[in-house]
Amino acid sequence: MNSIERTAAKITGYDFPYDFSVCTLVTRIDQYQLMLQSFIDAGFSGDRCEYLYIDNSQENRYDAYEAFNIFLQRAQGRYIIICHQDIELRYDNIDDLEKRIIELEKIDPKWALTGNAGVINLKFASARITHGDPPVYRESGRSFPQKVITLDENFILIKKEANLAVSSDLKGFHFYGADICLIASILGYNAYVIDFHLYHKSTGNYDEEFYSLKKAFQKKYNRAFKGRYLKTITRQKFYISGSKLHRFIFNNAFARNIGRNYLRFRWLLKGDY
Repeated sequence: MNSIERTAAKITGYDFPYDFSVCTLVTRIDQYQLMLQSFIDAGFSGDRCEYLYIDNSQENRYDAYEAFNIFLQRAQGRYIIICHQDIELRYDNIDDLEKRIIELEKIDPKWALTGNAGVINLKFASARITHGDPPVYRESGRSFPQKVITLDENFILIKKEANLAVSSDLKGFHFYGADICLIASILGYNAYVIDFHLYHKSTGNYDEEFYSLKKAFQKKYNRAFKGRYLKTITRQKFYISGSKLHRFIFNNAFARNIGRNYLRFRWLLKGDY
């Protein structure tokens, strides 16, 4: 052993003790026990899977965003399943899920997230789920797997290698599925709905908090996606924006000073807009 080997650890790649990590924020122990048993019955055995949960049954110790990030940091599985406590694997099993993952990997190695329900665009959705009481089956969208822009939070599977996280400046129990899909997209990854059928007891909860968090979500991403000037330590200056017109104007040498003064004027009036 040389001096380097005595002081440094050589990394040759990823090492995952488990195939799957199944992570759940728990408010009702009875529902979670049923969920656990359904996973075990569907082949998610202890030698291949770890089960992690955060106990909110007595008080809300963590909201969904905080819990999501804890799970993503602590999980040791190659694939991390973050799911609601009120789902049950009544139809498909671990073999079905692994087949869907293999199919997805062949189609798009840059996938990072997948689930059983999501939105393709402003008009179309994609789903393969039974939910509600009494149970109602829903299948929509085109053939699977289907690339989507957001995923429903009842069941989200994340590739550990993607090193994803959710926002630290959002709170509550809504929109974290949309949040992580946006973050994955920024990092160069894609999200998909796959053909994995399960039962979800709930059909959603559009309470007062839902609409309050919707406003907070919009405000955060309006700020995050605003056009801006950047300057590197090598003195490279440029303007980034989703608008082609703004990029053309503000990256033009003549317009740059006008644009910079315009932005300064707005900052003085409104602050960080």
